[in-house]
Amino acid sequence: MRILVQKFGGTSLSTDEARQFVLRHIQRERQRQNSLVVVVSAMGRKGDPYATDTLLSLLPANGDSLPSRERDLLLGCGEIISAVMLQGMLQAASIPAVALTGGEAGILTDNQFGRARIVEIRTETVFRHLHEDKVVIVAGFQGKTESGLLTTLGRGGSDTSATALGAALHADQVDIYTDVNGILTADPRIVENARPLSVVGYTEICNMARQGAKVIHPRAVEIAQQARIPLRVRSTFSDEEGTLVTDKYDPVYGAMVLDRHVTGVAHVTGITQITVQVQNGHNDVQLQVFQAMASHLISVDFINVTPGGAVYTVFDHDAEQAVAVLQRIGYEPIAVSGCAKISIIGGGMNGVPGIMARIVEALTEQGVPILQSADSNTTIWVLVRETYMVDALRALHAKFSLHE
Repeated sequence: MRILVQKFGGTSLSTDEARQFVLRHIQRERQRQNSLVVVVSAMGRKGDPYATDTLLSLLPANGDSLPSRERDLLLGCGEIISAVMLQGMLQAASIPAVALTGGEAGILTDNQFGRARIVEIRTETVFRHLHEDKVVIVAGFQGKTESGLLTTLGRGGSDTSATALGAALHADQVDIYTDVNGILTADPRIVENARPLSVVGYTEICNMARQGAKVIHPRAVEIAQQARIPLRVRSTFSDEEGTLVTDKYDPVYGAMVLDRHVTGVAHVTGITQITVQVQNGHNDVQLQVFQAMASHLISVDFINVTPGGAVYTVFDHDAEQAVAVLQRIGYEPIAVSGCAKISIIGGGMNGVPGIMARIVEALTEQGVPILQSADSNTTIWVLVRETYMVDALRALHAKFSLHE
């Protein structure tokens, strides 16, 4: 039995026309003698009747005080509706199919409602239906506790459902269908000559996902990497192959997938830089600052620590609180809001001379001031003001010839 897991996102299921493309992808893979497990997200995006964000918008009107268990019951409805609708479509096309909730598909989680972690997948039910030649449609984004309570897996949960099922079923491949044809070297809405990547390694795409590329959730990539299952990110609305994510030998490309020094650029906006300097001879400024952030549940990033103080970033929506907390403990922080974190992502950057020099050169040529920088073996980050972000992304994309 050759098992293929297909995952279809909300835009792939939002209209009758879009669902016809989904049907064609399923029919094609059935003709290729693949046994199919199809994981679905809630239909559409915010404003569409059954989208997750639309369901969330119901809560404020009722006091926004729903307990986390009942909140998960509400949010799990969208994927269940998608699964049932798709099952009906397949039945009408004379394709045997069954719709299962995440729990019915054997996805067991811990008790952390809203951000549950998968602890086990019991595959007996799915295998039984596959042996009966059915397409198994699974509501993504959800599982159940050992006691049978519905849980949700947090943002990107349907991607995680798909790769976790793929790992548990020893699937041959997981196909993630979305509204773009694979993974690009940059956001095409900003960098017009962004190029589709035909093949990338797990580490590259995981870093791109963490740093702002929203094509696939990083947790899903991590699961696929651990199980060494090839992923393919492709468009629902075409038959093109999209992007293959793997570290295996691939006969189409004729070689192992190798990390490149620079694969792409990604960005995150809505960031505030906070600078705190030592005052009155205090030598424990770093301890006080980061303990204060932690105690108020403020997430910090992009941290530079020196004997004279600390520089770090928070999201804009946390900035006012962060500044107030620091002022209460006697500091006078400098906050620069409206920043963007730009990530230059590749593989094996550490020890390769000249990459940072080219980054600085590209931004200097465009008159883009660098507020802060940091690096790892696979990524170099620079912080700039959002007003310079577009110029910075385009300049970096051109400097590393990512369009070629």
